[in-house]
Amino acid sequence: MALASLPKVILGSLAFAVFWMMAVFPSVPFLPIGRTAGSLLSAVLMIVFHVISPDDAYASIDLPILGLLFSTMVVGGYLKNAGMFKHLGTLLAWKSQGGRDLLCRVCVVTALASALFTNDTCCVVLTEFVLELAAERNLPAKPFLLALASSANIGSSATPIGNPQNLVIAFNSKISFPKFLLGILPAMLAGMAVNMVMLLCMYWKDLEGVSPDAVDAGKQMHAVEEGRSPSIASLKSPLKSPHTLNPLNGSAINDDGESMMEENLSTKHPWFMQCTEHHRKLFLKSFAYIVTVGMVVAYMVGLNMSWTAITTAIALVVVDFRDAEPCLVKVSYSLLVFFSGMFITVSGFNKTGLPSAIWNFMAPYSKVNSAGGISVLSIIILLLSNLASNVPTVLLMGNEVATAAALISPAAVTRSWLLLAWVSTVAGNLSLLGSAANLIVCEQARRAPRNAYELTFWNHLIFGVPSTLIVTAVGIPLIGKM
Repeated sequence: MALASLPKVILGSLAFAVFWMMAVFPSVPFLPIGRTAGSLLSAVLMIVFHVISPDDAYASIDLPILGLLFSTMVVGGYLKNAGMFKHLGTLLAWKSQGGRDLLCRVCVVTALASALFTNDTCCVVLTEFVLELAAERNLPAKPFLLALASSANIGSSATPIGNPQNLVIAFNSKISFPKFLLGILPAMLAGMAVNMVMLLCMYWKDLEGVSPDAVDAGKQMHAVEEGRSPSIASLKSPLKSPHTLNPLNGSAINDDGESMMEENLSTKHPWFMQCTEHHRKLFLKSFAYIVTVGMVVAYMVGLNMSWTAITTAIALVVVDFRDAEPCLVKVSYSLLVFFSGMFITVSGFNKTGLPSAIWNFMAPYSKVNSAGGISVLSIIILLLSNLASNVPTVLLMGNEVATAAALISPAAVTRSWLLLAWVSTVAGNLSLLGSAANLIVCEQARRAPRNAYELTFWNHLIFGVPSTLIVTAVGIPLIGKM
């Protein structure tokens, strides 16, 4: 794409700069509107400045990715209600040998879980667990939050369902689930280990604290799951505070304004009324696990990922057989709006021609059949993924990189797609804005009802830059070797 007119380039770059500034500094004194509103502001500026038309703006919003994110949040909520993430939290705390051991467990468990349940979902449900574990042991929250976010990004690189950009790559490249997994798994395992060692080295002295016994830790993890964390389970517990009625549906609202749905047996199916509470909960938990396994199997056989996840989510809602509002209200709609604004903003920025001009200049030096070319290509992907976000970078560069690789060999095409998946995903660890998982950890930690912590852009950057560069370099030679 050629460069647009000078006014369009300037105005488009200005609108993109507003997006970047609001994402980095969401509470700037002269415009403290937050990241989500900042994303919408930059999208509106792209339209007001005539960088992108309203119709093109709507078309640029990637509905399959938003649908996948929405449905995985719903599925993750039901899995949390079924106790799966409570068990993960208990596994993290079981017979822990101190802060360093706990940090290693956070890295391993998060990376493996993110490969199957997406990095965003794992960050949503595990952030408060990690904060609670650190607080119990008088340990600083920062290294554990960094371990959670960075390991989630690295682990998610291994599968097409691990993150949105991998989903885009799987759709465009037609690489099967098993081939994708085997192509990136060695790099993911090596990157997870290197990232873990770097965290230990950087925060070795800080990772000393009091380790409670496993029984107390397990009880406190259960308390987080059932009471203090924003889980669906807490919405099903008896009301313990004064409340009023929600005029929309007659449900109770506590002092914090949360809808607390009490069970109304008159609306239940006769089958549920005949069951004991224990059998009913056991059935719902079993069903949640079964349909989730079925969702993963459907991914592996090549069914549409977005609609598979949506089908799984609605199946859980229907079988639960109650008002789904308490579940749906816990979806991070602000994150979905942020993504929508980001898609429009980046699409407008692409229309200025600047990203294409950068690629056209660097393409001759970015051949995937040489170490130097791969290095240059990786640097371009790293920079663009942090400037324009990894999903738009994949949308912009995917076909260009694959077309260039096709001139070399068919095998080079597959490896180029896998390299794009690996580098664009690990690039998310470079800065706080590199991936949605980072932003989720940041926001969840900041809003936690207990042990809240503010993970700043600069705190993340200090660890993110060296970790990203080293992990990326370690993983590149291992891509496509299995």
